[in-house]
Amino acid sequence: MPVNRDYLFRRLHTLSGVVPVGLFLIEHLITNSTVTMGAGAYNAAVNTIQHIPYLHAVEFLFIFLPLIYHGVFGLYAAYTSGYNAVQYSWIRNRMFALQRITGVITFIFIVYHLWTTRFSGNAPSFSYVHHLVSQPFTFWFMIIGVVSATFHFANGMWSFLVHWGFTVGARAQRVSAIVMMALFLILAFMGVDSIITFAYAA
Repeated sequence: MPVNRDYLFRRLHTLSGVVPVGLFLIEHLITNSTVTMGAGAYNAAVNTIQHIPYLHAVEFLFIFLPLIYHGVFGLYAAYTSGYNAVQYSWIRNRMFALQRITGVITFIFIVYHLWTTRFSGNAPSFSYVHHLVSQPFTFWFMIIGVVSATFHFANGMWSFLVHWGFTVGARAQRVSAIVMMALFLILAFMGVDSIITFAYAA
């Protein structure tokens, strides 16, 4: 029935945002952060990933398909959801609006990021990424994209814990909100620090 189908799609949407899309985001940030140890360390990390057996099949099944579903359904949810943040000032309503806004920004950012790195025909080496983020537009777009993506993931994790019954009471939800905000700050710092290192390291 339509109601049950919509409920299932939304459950799959939240789940795909955590596994595997969220896990891939964390892995991607960790890989990029190896640049803080030097260009050689980053190139070695990328080279290790490039030699994963059946890499293209793994990427298609466990990254691209869930990412497409999460992104497309997320845009649908953003378009059909009501925005009460202006009418009501309580924090959760604002976080709900920010979740939708950062979701749209993140979707655009991921498409651009994949186009300029994974599908550009260029290996994502240090020198290539350095060249990309040395351009002012790309640098700031990457900063905005990384901050949006990490907020969207961390705030989405809070929602996931609530809707999947892991944090039921008000106290548990308050604690998880603090933990997820800390997670956002940590991940955002990792991403921004990596971009700055790529841009200014020789």
